[in-house]
Amino acid sequence: MLDHVFISVSDIDRSIAFYEATFAPLGILHAVDYDGRQGPPGHSDLKGFGANGRVFFWLREGVVEGQAAHIGFVANGERQVDAAYAAAMTAGAAEIHPPGPQLHYDPRYYAAQVRDPDGYSLEFVYKEWQH
Repeated sequence: MLDHVFISVSDIDRSIAFYEATFAPLGILHAVDYDGRQGPPGHSDLKGFGANGRVFFWLREGVVEGQAAHIGFVANGERQVDAAYAAAMTAGAAEIHPPGPQLHYDPRYYAAQVRDPDGYSLEFVYKEWQH
């Protein structure tokens, strides 16, 4: 199980706004900001997002390698996938694939996939057998 993921973004304010809007339907909130001066020399400032008392997704300003990451986020049903996809598109995402069954994986795998403003691939996923 993963504890956290950091991604580097080119415009921290734009990315915070994008992720606040995109994550709202999933119940993931902008939860904490970390001042890098509190850490070891050279530590980045971080913007943390999480849910249920855990902060697990962090943004830091830096060199972007958008094609280097694909990140899937759990949704609690098809409606939540649809809502996260719609929120991301409204916030400026580029579509990879709209919500629907991912039959190449499993007929019970329902997902949508977008690219954030820096090109990272984000997937909103509901796997019926895992709920």
